[in-house]
Amino acid sequence: MEVSKELMDKAYEVAELAKSTGKIKKGINEVTKAIERGIVKLVLVASDVNPLEIIMHIEPLCKEKSVPVIKVKSKEELGTLSGLQRSTTVIAIINEGEAKNQLKELLSNMTK
Repeated sequence: MEVSKELMDKAYEVAELAKSTGKIKKGINEVTKAIERGIVKLVLVASDVNPLEIIMHIEPLCKEKSVPVIKVKSKEELGTLSGLQRSTTVIAIINEGEAKNQLKELLSNMTK
């Protein structure tokens, strides 16, 4: 789902806080498994992934499991956000930690 810059920034804040106080998964394999297990609260997926086939299954899988998805600008930003030295195609918030209220607010803004 394409979102506004404001919502994207909010999603970055939530992910950042979840990384330090909760739990996130990063990378296509870990995120796919987590979605299939039904433990994901939110997925952030990079829109500059090439080839696109790598992430094509993520959105339909999230839809099937009722997991919200936000497309973000770049995999470099996701890599930095998740604390990696390199880029990553997708991250998932498993446990929002102290970002519980921000996540709730973000999800309600997404449905508007």
